[in-house]
Amino acid sequence: MFKFLIIVALIIAVTYGLSLLVVKYMPLKFKKLINILLILISLFLGYKIYNSVYDPVKFNKEKVKRYQKIVEKLKDIRNAELAHREVTGDYTDNFDNLVKFIDTAKFVITQQRDSSYKYFDKRYGIEKEKDTVLIDTLGFASVKDSLFKNDNRYKDMMWVPIPKREKQVKFELQHGYLKRSNVKIPVFMARVDKSEVLYDQPKDLVKQEKNIKSTKEINGAYIQVGSLDEVDDSGNWPKLYDIGEDKE
Repeated sequence: MFKFLIIVALIIAVTYGLSLLVVKYMPLKFKKLINILLILISLFLGYKIYNSVYDPVKFNKEKVKRYQKIVEKLKDIRNAELAHREVTGDYTDNFDNLVKFIDTAKFVITQQRDSSYKYFDKRYGIEKEKDTVLIDTLGFASVKDSLFKNDNRYKDMMWVPIPKREKQVKFELQHGYLKRSNVKIPVFMARVDKSEVLYDQPKDLVKQEKNIKSTKEINGAYIQVGSLDEVDDSGNWPKLYDIGEDKE
């Protein structure tokens, strides 16, 4: 933007200088040519000013549209990973394994109920009653039906939805462990670089987008869910991008 302002200032200065030249020194036969040149410069300057205002608006509109679709995919990945951990006790960093898991795995449906039992206390030589909780297995439910019903979108959840891009881009998927009080806690992360998503947009605007810091925007260089640095399965997007919240 600073460079653009310098260019505009130079064009204005040149235009002003040419105007003075035409008025004071230029022969009449050259004035028409100079006037045409000045009109062309004015049109060019108006075009550049218009683009400097409109390009960021157009960029932001396209960015939001693309980000919303990516957030929906990341939420599917998160739901699949949480189901994988619930059933297997761990996350996975392999999309093929995750798809296979959704196709075949089942949730265990349980019910907790309070109960009690009697035991003999040797210390006091009497019977005592102790409360406990019993967990009954009621049945099983398909992970696929529970998360996606009749929708097979999970089979291509690994691909980043980028319009008009010939080469497909895959989400980066990682998993690891954090140690808390000598306990290993599994964590996962799925993300994509913003520059991949905005590959066909103005480079200067993409660079600004990757450095953005705002409570109303997706901060940083990535659109991401989960973390390898803390126990967190949330996404780094604001409410603006949760258009499919009612699906969850």
